[in-house]
Amino acid sequence: MADVLVYIDPSGDAERLLAFARPLATGAGGEVVALVAGGESGADGLTGADVVLEMSHPALSPYLPEAHQAALAAAIEARKPQLVLFENTTAGYDLAAAAAARADLPFVGYCVGLSVHDGEAESTSTVYGGQLLATVRTTLPAVFAVNSTAMHDVSGASGRGERVQLPAPAKLDSLRTTFLEGFVPADEGVDLTKAERIVCVGRGIGGAENIEIAQELATALGAELAGSRPVIDSGWLPKVRQVGKSGARVKPKLYLALGVSGAPEHVEGMQGAELIVAVNKDPSAAIFNVAHFGVVADLFDVADELTTLVS
Repeated sequence: MADVLVYIDPSGDAERLLAFARPLATGAGGEVVALVAGGESGADGLTGADVVLEMSHPALSPYLPEAHQAALAAAIEARKPQLVLFENTTAGYDLAAAAAARADLPFVGYCVGLSVHDGEAESTSTVYGGQLLATVRTTLPAVFAVNSTAMHDVSGASGRGERVQLPAPAKLDSLRTTFLEGFVPADEGVDLTKAERIVCVGRGIGGAENIEIAQELATALGAELAGSRPVIDSGWLPKVRQVGKSGARVKPKLYLALGVSGAPEHVEGMQGAELIVAVNKDPSAAIFNVAHFGVVADLFDVADELTTLVS
C-alpha cells in the first residue's frame, strides 16, 4: 500500500499532522491512515484521516513506550505504509526511531520539510540545534519525525473517516516495563499560556544567582518570568515556567528572550508571540532567525538598562 501512517499522540496536534500528511499521501498515491492506540476504543475528530486504525488494550494507557512500540509494529506490519509520520512530541522522540529500527526502515528526524518524488522522499531537517539544514533523499518505505514548526501553515482536506479495529498484539500481555505513577508539578498559580508579556531566560543567564536580575525586569514590565529547558533542568526555575516543546506553548504580545540560544524545541513553544525581542552576545545564535528585533549585547547590561527605563 502507498499509504501514509500517522501516529496520533494525544499531546500533539493531530489535525495539523494529518493535514501535513495529505499531500504526501497524494504524491505516493495512497491514503492518510491514523493510528489511535489507547486503553479504550474510540477516537474523536481526526477529520483529516481517510482511515482511522483503532487499537485498544489496558497496557496502552497510561502511556508506556514499550507498549506503543508494539502497537506501532503491528500497525506497520498490517498496513505496510510507504511513510510513517510522527510529530516531534515527547512520545514522538520515544517512538519514531524505535519504530524504524524494529521495522528495519530508514529514519529521518527533525524534519521541517518533506515531499515525495518518483518513489523517494526528499526531506529537510534541522541539525546542530537548528543552526544548519540538511536535505536528503530516502528510499521508501521510511519513517519521519516532523517538527511542529513545519506544520503551522499547512492545510488539508477532510478524509473518508473509515474506522477500522486493529487487533492488539500478544506482546502487550507480556511487557517488560510497567507504568508506576505520573508526576504533575505544582502549578504555583502560573499559567504562561495566558501571559501577555514574558521575559524568558536561557543558559546565558549563567546561574541561579542571576535569575533575580531577570525577575526585576519582568516585574518592571508586568511580565511573567520563564526559562528555556537548560534553565529548568538546572533547577534555576521551576518546571511550570518552562517554554518549549516539553513546556508551555505561549503566544504573548511581547516575548523578551535573554540569553536564549533558540533551539528548535524552544522555538516551537514561543514562535507564535506577536513581538519577539532577543538579546544574545552570540551574533549567530539561532534565536535571531525568529526574532523581530535582535540585540547583540551582554544580556545583563540590557536587562539593567531596560529595568531602569521602565521602572
